[in-house]
Amino acid sequence: MRARLLNDAYLRLMKGRLEKIERFSSAAGEVQRAQLRYLVERAADTEYGRRYGFDAIRTEEDFRRKVPLITYEGLQDYVERLMRGENYLLWPDKITSFAKSSGTTRSKSKYIPVSREAFQYCHIRGGKDLFALYIREHPESGIFYGRNVSLGGSLHPSPQAGIVCGDVSALITCNLPFWTGFRRSPRREIALLHNWEDKLEGMVKDTLHRDVRGFLGVPSWMMLYLERTLAASGKDTLREVWPNMELFVHGGVSFDPYRTQFKALMGEPFRYLETYNASEGFFGIQDSLSQPDMLLMLDYGIYYEFVPVEETEKEQPRAVGIEDVEVGRNYALAISSNAGLWRYLIGDTVMFTSVRPYRFRISGRTRHFINTFGEELIVENADKALSATCTETGIEIRDYTAAPVFLDNRNRACHQWLVEFVSEPADLRDFSLRLDKHLKEVNSDYEAKRSHDLMLKQPQIIPLPQGTFLRWLEAKGKLGGQHKVPRLSNNRELADEILSLAGLSDPETKNA
Repeated sequence: MRARLLNDAYLRLMKGRLEKIERFSSAAGEVQRAQLRYLVERAADTEYGRRYGFDAIRTEEDFRRKVPLITYEGLQDYVERLMRGENYLLWPDKITSFAKSSGTTRSKSKYIPVSREAFQYCHIRGGKDLFALYIREHPESGIFYGRNVSLGGSLHPSPQAGIVCGDVSALITCNLPFWTGFRRSPRREIALLHNWEDKLEGMVKDTLHRDVRGFLGVPSWMMLYLERTLAASGKDTLREVWPNMELFVHGGVSFDPYRTQFKALMGEPFRYLETYNASEGFFGIQDSLSQPDMLLMLDYGIYYEFVPVEETEKEQPRAVGIEDVEVGRNYALAISSNAGLWRYLIGDTVMFTSVRPYRFRISGRTRHFINTFGEELIVENADKALSATCTETGIEIRDYTAAPVFLDNRNRACHQWLVEFVSEPADLRDFSLRLDKHLKEVNSDYEAKRSHDLMLKQPQIIPLPQGTFLRWLEAKGKLGGQHKVPRLSNNRELADEILSLAGLSDPETKNA
């Protein structure tokens, strides 16, 4: 009864927001055009705005004609100047926070500017909205009566005084309203620890004896924390540790490969909710647990454009707005935002599952794919096929990556899957055959290239020693937070690096 009263109060507080979200179904184009007008008017007097004539932009077509699509390489010089203390380059505000993520061809890391408006009206608004949408669907929830454990990243050394750099989750932690601390764990000083082992130990101690109701984080890192907590508790199940736990809000990587493992650890009843909160912005929320996809959030100070994947290699790729997307088509996502990102290709690909409302799923990365032999395998295919294989066999995995094995005088062309199993399958060949079957089911190009073993042979499964991916991430300075292992590579660089680290630089093929 008490929980219901608190939930009702929160929903009354969020009534206006929920009504605006409802408009996404009937007025998506109108909402997005309003976002674009706001952005170009606010930034018209910045250096970027003057360069591309923002003051003369009246329509979406004007915007696409005047302003180029860019990747990080097109943004980097501006970012470096911002980090040296220059202002009003991309956005009419002093930018002091930068989300650090994996690098580009020019540098080890990239730094995404995050303005005060982006924190308030994008990232933090997204958190408020996800709880409102969840409670609207589950009014009996007790999520506000206990602690919610957030497992995020860390702050990183900054190039100069006054500049704050870190994983976007750490930057959000630093900018949350003070009152969120009453229902959030661990304590801020633990949440921001840079050393991953110290953070894990601190989190376990801080949360073991609290009334934990929810969890927020990347699945692979959350699994480590939960396993450590269970071991420290001396209990048989997590339900004995936290009898009132009910929700895991996840994002960052596909949940499919982890679903079986989490269900075994968390038990039932338990709920899972996906979000899409990237360094560049908060884009999507699973607004209903009965729907496996996410609702595109249209009024967070972001204007979206979608580039058909087949256009991305062209010199002048064609982009479309929200009203022109097609269900089932793969798009590279470009955004213009209240942090000063302009027609910026963030590197993710999405696929819409409906347009009233606009629901979508993340289908992969523009650079994370395997297409060496014309098979056009994307991350979504790989996650789905591996998840189905694990369900069939009862096998659980911790992490994986896949890369091509090229045809030469020693090798048959195939895909090599480096997998860290919770427990290795007794029959790797059977696991490979099942994975191959499911890959054919979800990708017709792969199926065609596998026909009669003429071009592409059966997948090669290489089991990795426990902890291999963690050691690789540590070697790269990427432990914790938003960092994750790339799922697919179109070359051998990452796979050979990991095999060498595991002492398997010339692994025996047990299943090909």
